[in-house]
Amino acid sequence: MYGFVKRDIRSSVYRAVSDFLLKNASDDWRKLPVNSASFHLMFGERNKLPFGRLGHEPGLVQLVNYYRGSDILCRKTAMIRLFKEFFKSTGKPSPKWLPESFILCPKDITKNLQKAGEHSSVLLRKSPKPDERNDFIKAAEKLAKQEGKPVIWIAKSSAGSKGEGIKISERPEELIEFVDTQTQGFIVQRYINNPYLLKGDRKFDIRSWVLLDTNYNIYLFREGVLRTASESYKADDLDATLGHLTNHCLQLELSPNFGAYEEGNEMFFDEFNSYLWKKSSVTMDTMIIPQIKDIVKASLTIVKERICTSCLGYQSFQLFGFDFMLDDDLKIWLLEINGAPACAQKLLPDLARSLVQTAIDPVYPPSDPGGRGDNWFQRIT
Repeated sequence: MYGFVKRDIRSSVYRAVSDFLLKNASDDWRKLPVNSASFHLMFGERNKLPFGRLGHEPGLVQLVNYYRGSDILCRKTAMIRLFKEFFKSTGKPSPKWLPESFILCPKDITKNLQKAGEHSSVLLRKSPKPDERNDFIKAAEKLAKQEGKPVIWIAKSSAGSKGEGIKISERPEELIEFVDTQTQGFIVQRYINNPYLLKGDRKFDIRSWVLLDTNYNIYLFREGVLRTASESYKADDLDATLGHLTNHCLQLELSPNFGAYEEGNEMFFDEFNSYLWKKSSVTMDTMIIPQIKDIVKASLTIVKERICTSCLGYQSFQLFGFDFMLDDDLKIWLLEINGAPACAQKLLPDLARSLVQTAIDPVYPPSDPGGRGDNWFQRIT
């Protein structure tokens, strides 16, 4: 009999995984009190995991649902810095799937933090971090000259979510002024202003779920979801937020057309595949999925040396949410990586079951491996 501890009370994914173990593998698994020190499996909160206390129970293999240090991929400024350092040190060209990016930090972040009342953070920010504002200005001027018109850029806060901390502008000085009023680092990226559009000329982004197992094998969930905008995209109206930002919370709160095109502003891969074929005579499998696989493999390979647990006394796995944009040339761009992704309700049972089959069963073999159902994770490395 194996025992698991569930400390993350907010994650719908690990709530579903816990329920699966108790309902479908009750002969093998039992839930332990939250403060138990002796356990096989822990579903912990990403930023509160006791990594230093793991792997010290004699004769007990302990497994945890996050890789220590994986936040370097999931905070936007850290991810861009990681990628830039990697490609510079290896002499390889910057990847074509990453928009041109620069890191900006507020000039006087201490003053901004004090003004915002974040006193506990002020002590950690005694000196401003160096940033790339000068490089950004030079690049913006160069591109504007080459293309004969200003280039559009988007500023995104490092740890922002739900559409917060975002500004779009073709004026570099406006974005720099905006960042200088903030309390955290930002990335400024060239805006993808030629997105592939759905019916109603609407933008979308693509969420793919990726699983990293204990042996650092990479798996891609076979289903994904498009988070769609409720309003038409207008390239020349940068203030039309609901046409530019596809964030679900933003669309739900502000758009009267939320759900008018797709239930919950979600389109799944089968439906999009049909639309893609009718509009562009290509399929997800031939044009989109191969690009997604290449980006996923490259991103997780770059960070491997920093987070791998092969020499530690415990083991890790982690579910990631990779977010992409598709442009009208059918090119996939990486937007960001989420280290604790939610899942569309429709897909949650299949994701939970497949996560158990892929990440947990190989470490703790079930007494009756039959009857689990299909595994929707496909190994890509």
